[in-house]
Amino acid sequence: MFSIVKKYKESIYFGLALAMLFFILKSLEYKFLIVGSNLQMYILLIAILFTAIGMYLSLQLNKPKVDELVLEKKVYVDNHSEFEINHREIAERKISKRELEVLTLIAAGKSNQEIAEHLFVSVPTVKTHSANLYDKLAVKRRTQAVEKAKNLRLIR
Repeated sequence: MFSIVKKYKESIYFGLALAMLFFILKSLEYKFLIVGSNLQMYILLIAILFTAIGMYLSLQLNKPKVDELVLEKKVYVDNHSEFEINHREIAERKISKRELEVLTLIAAGKSNQEIAEHLFVSVPTVKTHSANLYDKLAVKRRTQAVEKAKNLRLIR
């Protein structure tokens, strides 16, 4: 019996609350409240009551359950001993040595200014190499370029 009470606890509380509301209305001579008032006021009170109940139930039913939450993320295993650069893919995409250097530095988290200083070139040159890489890898952002390059085994 107690398992049934635990299982339907919220429904029982809701039923008790409705019974209390009925008792309060009866004790206040609800005939005068409903019959004495105009019909529009009665409809307004019912609408407010059902709106409040609907909002409460909506919030209760749409709460995400912690044990139902599943997160997925790709994890790249950095196994340097078995890693081989895919030279065929580099040749097919016509990626130059300098573009590959820029891509490696992008993957290391360097900014355009830092890459330019490291390679002894200007920042616009780095931007040009980056734009060429984005075209050759068919991506729009640095993070996408790095992810795709790792998937294609162009960089570690």
